[in-house]
Amino acid sequence: MMDVKIEEGWKKILKDEFSKPYFEQITLFLKTEKAAGKTIYPPGALIFNAFDKTSFDQVKVVILGQDPYHGRGQAHGLSFSVPDGIHPPPSLVNIFKELQNDIGMAIPKNGNLTRWAEQGVLLLNASLTVRAADPTSHSKIGWHEFTDTVIRKISDEKDHVVFILWGKYAQEKQVLIDQSKHLILKAAHPSPYSADKGFFGSKPFSKTNAYLVKNGIDPIDWQL
Repeated sequence: MMDVKIEEGWKKILKDEFSKPYFEQITLFLKTEKAAGKTIYPPGALIFNAFDKTSFDQVKVVILGQDPYHGRGQAHGLSFSVPDGIHPPPSLVNIFKELQNDIGMAIPKNGNLTRWAEQGVLLLNASLTVRAADPTSHSKIGWHEFTDTVIRKISDEKDHVVFILWGKYAQEKQVLIDQSKHLILKAAHPSPYSADKGFFGSKPFSKTNAYLVKNGIDPIDWQL
């Protein structure tokens, strides 16, 4: 089995995946891209950052993204998030607008969502890598099989998790989730192309906390 650098709790939950042929294919693909001089985001040490920042036991909320950001310095392994010092991209700006509208939070200057991750918000992209300047370039290399398993494991082995699915792509994943014991919040994607088609006004942040509190779980402090 490959020694994948991932938080120990996740390593136990996902151990069978790392020896499957599809996962070996992912690894080979990434090595081949690197050998060919391609730039891959996020950097290798941050590919599993979402899992390192939010252990399996901690997961209360899952916010599902599609692809890491493909611009230089933007991706750091957390969906929708950018590192300190990087200007928030348009979708994240809209997420902050909805936060302000929903819970009255001042719009943050900073787009780093690590603080959410550390409270139990798994910021998961369906693909964990991307080639620089080439969106969805790694969407067919096997990552979806891996992240579908992640969603399924959370659904099967935990109770009262909030799954936030923005946009048609994320909503296709609802078949992996047991709706009898989890909350699914669906809305349009926060991208500028679709945010006014049902993302704005969807109040995902207050709805998430109301559900967590109702089930005896500490709410998320969304303040960054």
